[in-house]
Amino acid sequence: MGIAHAQIRLWSRQEYERLAAQGVFAPGERVELIEGEIVAVTPQGTLHAAAIMLVQAALLQVFQLGHVVCVQLPLALGLRSMPEPDFAVVPGSPRNYRDAHPTTAVLVVEVADTTLEFDRIEKSSMYAAAGILDYWVLNLVDRVLEVYREPGRQPGSPFGHGYRTYLHFGPADRVAPLSAPNAFIAVANLHP
Repeated sequence: MGIAHAQIRLWSRQEYERLAAQGVFAPGERVELIEGEIVAVTPQGTLHAAAIMLVQAALLQVFQLGHVVCVQLPLALGLRSMPEPDFAVVPGSPRNYRDAHPTTAVLVVEVADTTLEFDRIEKSSMYAAAGILDYWVLNLVDRVLEVYREPGRQPGSPFGHGYRTYLHFGPADRVAPLSAPNAFIAVANLHP
């Protein structure tokens, strides 16, 4: 007797927001909506938490007026995605987002240790599909910064999009965000 194939129920961003408003998720439970699937977020270890503080300090020095550095807050991407990236640098001021979450970012940064492959593959494809021009993965495993740029269609990617340019920066390197090309950040300053 064979097992029938189960059908996965995909959620829209509006349905996901209603679930959250109705208290379906426990207080403090960290989940994200990734292309229609509700994904549990791994609890942070001390290394990850320390990296969050270091990246935040670096980004706040680069992005002051005209941008908001959002830390683990929702980013409304399309109809089926609402991730909460470790960092999303969005244009404007906090009051611009009083009635709706940001729908784009000039830079998205994920700090990755246990989620490294997910951030490289699924999240990368999702951010590329949303047209995010500058996506960084702070790879705590190998102590490098992975920079993804030039989003476009890639049929083999999970969500049909990917990045054409991949740059790899070690601890001795410096990198500047596309939206602040003269503001270099030392990669060593991002790692705990």
